[in-house]
Amino acid sequence: MPCATPPEPAAHASLDEACRALWLATLSLMTAYMQQQAPAHRALLARRIARNFGTLAGQPCFDAGCRARFARLQARWAATAGRRTREAGGPGTATDPLAGLAQQLGDAWRRLRRSLLPLRH
Repeated sequence: MPCATPPEPAAHASLDEACRALWLATLSLMTAYMQQQAPAHRALLARRIARNFGTLAGQPCFDAGCRARFARLQARWAATAGRRTREAGGPGTATDPLAGLAQQLGDAWRRLRRSLLPLRH
């Protein structure tokens, strides 16, 4: 995607090149996402892709239409990352095995405490 501003000073040219490199890296991450089978890895890749699109959406070297497309892609990939995190049972999700274990330990502790309370006279 071409930059909207012509590369005038060296600083702008470097920023333009960095933006193009980030765009190409994001395309590579999208390819890796499609080839990855592990849900947890797909969630991490989707999160990184969303962050990259968020960064690209804020870069002035792209025209307004391009930035708007990047913003829409960022929202779409963020939603995908959230869905994949839930599917993978990531932290804070209902299928998180550690959350289930913590709940079981808490329940066991409360039962034990209730059973020992009558013995405290």
